[in-house]
Amino acid sequence: MRPTWKALSHPAWPEEKNKQILVLGLDGAGKTSVLHSLASNRVQHSVAPTQGFHAVCINTEDSQMEFLEIGGSKPFRSYWEMYLSKGLLLIFVVDSADHSRLPEAKKYLHQLIAANPVLPLVVFANKQDLEAAYHITDIHEALALSEVGNDRKMFLFGTYLTKNGSEIPSTMQDAKDLIAQLAADVQ
Repeated sequence: MRPTWKALSHPAWPEEKNKQILVLGLDGAGKTSVLHSLASNRVQHSVAPTQGFHAVCINTEDSQMEFLEIGGSKPFRSYWEMYLSKGLLLIFVVDSADHSRLPEAKKYLHQLIAANPVLPLVVFANKQDLEAAYHITDIHEALALSEVGNDRKMFLFGTYLTKNGSEIPSTMQDAKDLIAQLAADVQ
């Protein structure tokens, strides 16, 4: 008997019927920490940057959400647009305290939203607990979020993760609930 071979797709490629929520942003923004905290409902800091792809499945009372984080360092940014068409929605994480990189974050965010003009967008203005963090209205302006288009659902959350192991802040829970609702609406 001859063995049969089945073609395997790239493990991070979502199947059409099972799209993923993309988590993107520059390196050091806190994407992995945010994602782990959303998954566990506990603050969980990550010190190592994601090198490549990181998939996380989060169960809620009503559904199961699959998240795909793609590393934010320069070599991995070229993959962002490739996965954009396969996403249910885009979560873009920025470091609110890293003022010098906000123009770079804005550039990449606007490239992404130009490539998919209707993909829902959730922006996490992360590290709001740091003294140097820009206020959420300053982040809105720095990222030119008023220019994202009228046909797109867009939400901006000020987020922070303080003590490891503590419960996630209420804004993170609100964001998680909204993401679940948006994912359900577009499926």
